[in-house]
Amino acid sequence: MKQQFGGTIVGFVIGVVVGLGAALAVAVYVTKVPIPFVNKGVSRAPDQDAAEAVKNKDWDPNAPLYGKNPVRPASAAAGGAVDNTGAGAGATPGAATAPLPPAVVGGRTAAVQPPVPPAVSGDPLGDLAKARSSSSGVDPFTYFVQAGAFRTAEDAESQRAKLSLMGVEAKVSEREQSGRTVWRVRVGPFNTKADADKTKEQLDGSGMETALVRVQR
Repeated sequence: MKQQFGGTIVGFVIGVVVGLGAALAVAVYVTKVPIPFVNKGVSRAPDQDAAEAVKNKDWDPNAPLYGKNPVRPASAAAGGAVDNTGAGAGATPGAATAPLPPAVVGGRTAAVQPPVPPAVSGDPLGDLAKARSSSSGVDPFTYFVQAGAFRTAEDAESQRAKLSLMGVEAKVSEREQSGRTVWRVRVGPFNTKADADKTKEQLDGSGMETALVRVQR
């Protein structure tokens, strides 16, 4: 009976020791293993937040109007793509590039000068406009004088009122630019660039910053 009682105590003690060891192992494992879904988000440094705030504060809606060329298309879609396949679309490939046989003059073969390729223009839209203008005598563009782009509709209406006091009729149009909504104040349209230039000179003389914008008809 005593042996059985002693064996029970020993078994109980061994069970307690094994349980404590297992609990200690689990505690160590939990503290060492990284917890999932923690530190998943990327924290922003204070200097990054400050740089973003300065960028938003100094954003200028008129920035796209500043450049070397004061005449800018209103949108990239207005220009379109220039089709250079024109008259040679139905020609047989290779026929236009096949070399001509050398001419024989006085029993001698005359030297044939290779054809000079046409100069490649850096402004295909301008070349197309000139070609249409020379053929029809009508300017293919409509011109506007933009007197500024503003972040709020109130500022745009204030600019329009100033122009109205000067005897210049302007309109306010809304557009999304760089992910932000801007309100543009434009005078026009003008059928010729000369008329638009006159109005632009008048507004520039009054101290306003303006830009000439052309839109294809």
